[in-house]
Amino acid sequence: MCGIIGILSKGDVAPRLLLGLRRLEYRGYDSAGIATLVNGRIERRRAEGKLVNLQNELKDNPLIGEVGIGHTRWATHGAPNERNAHPHATHKVAVVHNGIIENFQQLRDELNSSGYIFESDTDTEAISALITRELENGASINVAVKTSLDRLEGAFALAVIFAGEHNLIVGARRGSPLALGYGDGEMYLGSDAHALAPLTKRICYLEEGDWTIVTSERADIYDKNGTPVQRDEMETALSGATIGKGNFEHFMQKEIFEQPAVVGDTLQSYLNAHTLEITLPSLPFDLSEVSRVNLVACGTACYAGWVAKYWLERIARIPAEIDVASEFRYRDAPLPKGGIALFVSQSGETADTLAALRHCRENDQHIVSVVNVGESSIARESDVVLPTLAGPEIGVASTKAFTTQLTSLACFVIAVGKANGTLEHVKAASLAKSLTEVPSRMAEVLNHDQDIRELAINISKSRDVLYLGRGTAYPIALEGALKLKEISYIHAEGYAAGEMKHGPIALIDDGVPVIALAPPGELFEKTLSNVQEVIARGGKVVFISDHEGVKRLEKKSWASITMPKIDDFVAPLLYSIPIQLLAYHTAVIRGTDVDQPRNLAKSVTVE
Repeated sequence: MCGIIGILSKGDVAPRLLLGLRRLEYRGYDSAGIATLVNGRIERRRAEGKLVNLQNELKDNPLIGEVGIGHTRWATHGAPNERNAHPHATHKVAVVHNGIIENFQQLRDELNSSGYIFESDTDTEAISALITRELENGASINVAVKTSLDRLEGAFALAVIFAGEHNLIVGARRGSPLALGYGDGEMYLGSDAHALAPLTKRICYLEEGDWTIVTSERADIYDKNGTPVQRDEMETALSGATIGKGNFEHFMQKEIFEQPAVVGDTLQSYLNAHTLEITLPSLPFDLSEVSRVNLVACGTACYAGWVAKYWLERIARIPAEIDVASEFRYRDAPLPKGGIALFVSQSGETADTLAALRHCRENDQHIVSVVNVGESSIARESDVVLPTLAGPEIGVASTKAFTTQLTSLACFVIAVGKANGTLEHVKAASLAKSLTEVPSRMAEVLNHDQDIRELAINISKSRDVLYLGRGTAYPIALEGALKLKEISYIHAEGYAAGEMKHGPIALIDDGVPVIALAPPGELFEKTLSNVQEVIARGGKVVFISDHEGVKRLEKKSWASITMPKIDDFVAPLLYSIPIQLLAYHTAVIRGTDVDQPRNLAKSVTVE
């Protein structure tokens, strides 16, 4: 959600600011802008909509300058238009901001009474006005910044430039991530290392409450109390190469088809294919003594956690709870000392998940995270990181990150079961063997792409779609409904199949497609019975099962998708693919923005 970049350089920064913003597009945005110093004056270029609009504005009205800041905005306070686009500026200060200032109205009222006239509806403009007031009252830049930061309540990552100061950028973070990049006589700030990768591999991450005074030669970092501190510099493994779509029409399509490879890569980091042994990263606690796991995540990652809950309880025989991160802290559930709190996040920067992590840390939990970005805030604040090797995921709707999360979680579950003695060696090896078959089975499922596209033509005409599943197929049904909603804007809901007769079956008619996920296993017969009830009431069922399962319905289903025969343990990984493809093709047919659907952000960095 939002992305910021700042560059202090030896040459014109506008082209590189634009490049950095392009690499932040995946986070989601609805307007963009940059500001530089021109002969000591702050000048801005801003545009509503996509970066191409800002690019055209810069083509018509070029912007020079050796110091500058840029921003992709995801609207919170104020409509997504040019007036509210960042940077926000006074005659002395320009600011870009990722986050939400919770006490902005109080600050605006105070500044209004002092004679300041606001030009936007945003919370961010209060920051530039506060700093300006301090400067006009005679404060130095350091004092003006520190005094203003102390007044802010909420979450923020900031980059600030000052009129007349061609060799200075100020950065600050509280609750939102900010990386500092080191170059040869140049310095950089960015929301993440991905944005800075074309500029430098040498970075450090500001810690909670840090702020920094950056010049072309150095960065002085202070903690929230204003005390000078040192933060470790590291070398990022991210590539500066532009991530392209290859021969695919959209990033989402490309990422769906990358799943056999990235799931294979993730498996190889945990699983010895010859011995079928699972090896986790070094643990600072005894896995055999784990008595409970609390899983916490948001959105698609939460559904991965839901699958893991089923696995942990059925396979490892460990009690597990799954919580939506935004609700977890407020439920204030008792957390017995020494329990495991397991957090799942693609970006590793999800604000609600990070806040839940810190809550668990305060309650003496062991912190384990499943993340795709090893340098992220959640990864850095965890005791153990279970990496997903999905590579950069650009499409806002998660696909390959989801299946690699399931892969890492499956390996974790097997390791827990072996450690506590509930999984005998032979059974653990059998489950591990089924995981090794997943990449090739995924490739088989992807061969149904054209058939699923033809099915999507009919789905695209629907106003409502229902998804059904039981056991681990239930969270996959929830994920299928979410995918369709996210990118096609068709209303969809996922239900536990057994719950249909407790109310939702009233929705069934011949205009509502019902996507039924029915992998093999002990719940297949019950799922089939639930589906028969839907068919008996005129429901248009799309039945997803293996060859034997599809044959059981014969010609009663409206359509079917035949899946490879696999162990029901790995069914969630395989059955995720057809629902991803169905959502993707439906969205393409409806003409929506598949990679950057309206109102959504890739990384939700505000609560």
